[in-house]
Amino acid sequence: MWRPNSVKQITLNRVPSYSWRCYNTRGLLLFIDGILMLAATRDRYLLALQFQDYRRLWTANAAAGGANWALIIARGWLAYEITEGSLWVGIVTFAAMIPRLFATPLLGFLADRFDRQTVLRWAFTFNLAHNIVLAVLVMLDMAGPWLLMFLALLNGTIASARMTTTQSLIPNLVPKERLLNAIALNQATQQGSRMIGALAILPLLGFVDIYAAFWVCSGLYALGLIQVFRITTRSRGVIDTSQSFLRNLAAGFVYVYSRPQILAMVLLVLAHCALTMSYESMLPAISVEKLDTGSVGVSYLIGAVGGGALVTSIFIAGVRSTTTRGILFLVFGFTSGLGPILLAVSSSWELSILAAVAMGANQAGFMTISHTVIQSMTDDSVRGRVSGVYSVHVGGSMAVTNLINAAFADLFNAPVVMAVGGALFVIVITLSVGSGALRRIYFPKLAGAPVPTAA
Repeated sequence: MWRPNSVKQITLNRVPSYSWRCYNTRGLLLFIDGILMLAATRDRYLLALQFQDYRRLWTANAAAGGANWALIIARGWLAYEITEGSLWVGIVTFAAMIPRLFATPLLGFLADRFDRQTVLRWAFTFNLAHNIVLAVLVMLDMAGPWLLMFLALLNGTIASARMTTTQSLIPNLVPKERLLNAIALNQATQQGSRMIGALAILPLLGFVDIYAAFWVCSGLYALGLIQVFRITTRSRGVIDTSQSFLRNLAAGFVYVYSRPQILAMVLLVLAHCALTMSYESMLPAISVEKLDTGSVGVSYLIGAVGGGALVTSIFIAGVRSTTTRGILFLVFGFTSGLGPILLAVSSSWELSILAAVAMGANQAGFMTISHTVIQSMTDDSVRGRVSGVYSVHVGGSMAVTNLINAAFADLFNAPVVMAVGGALFVIVITLSVGSGALRRIYFPKLAGAPVPTAA
């Protein structure tokens, strides 16, 4: 009886030991697979982040973008509470965006004339100072609609300088073969920062007081300023000293308008921003009248847009084929028009969130590819001024249309205005296929000519 029991006991003791070794081996293999997958992800999607100065700029832009979107939400909701209507939300949003129409040509010139890192430092410094003043005024209950409009105009001008200079500096921080990845990842900060800003102030809007949201914005700007001071790369464009100031200032417009592909892209982006992305002034009305969720609902909607935008922007960073990128550009154009329609007709809170995610994903995909294509076709000597021209069309269209949409939202209702804009852009993107310049971007192989790259 002793031996069988002993053998049985020995066998039982050995089985767990063998199983434990197999489990450890499988666990080690899974861990190695995970490391390899992370490395593959880094090498495909996050290549530009391996460069220290670009990583610092990327972090600064993520923080500043979050602050900017948190400011749009908090400032818009404050204007809505004070005036109990969408019109002043539209006016304040218009004031924040309109500087991109009149100020960016000069700001682009400065980004080519002076050291870009120095210009960026000053932009972040002024953004931070503005936000501290605004936070104090809101805390003291001294921020009326007219003051909000003036400060929005000031902050929009400074933010335009920051974005224009950033676009000009990026190509100097990474090798040429990493440029498209760097531009796409920077777009991820601009698009995904909607989620950062919305989530940063969401608890404050729901459970504290709105003035605390403005202090959070100040903290994000301070983080960005610290990162900008750590950038060591110095660069500037080329200014023709034999030409007058006005001729040098106009060089960006001449460059864009004399190149059919760049001009076609800029005009298409203008239509996209006007018809599908000018919705900020309507979100408070949608949140209150349709979803009955108040200021928290605005944060959720903006955050959902940002979440979808972040995922798509990073995905685009890993696209290497010009053919794939062109087809995606066309697809994102169609779906960008469908997103606002889906939000307009949604009948539940859950469907509205999904619609907002879809809007962010498709709009970010379209904007990331368009910006990447334009930058890849632009020479560094005029990059600052071309970025300024691009901002004139993008920011100007969004500023004007936000104001118009807010007025129409009070006359009719916000969902109808959003649906009409989305439907119009579907028509625009359909007609754009007939443009030879855009067809060469949508279908480069069929057109027989790849998208050109700047030297």
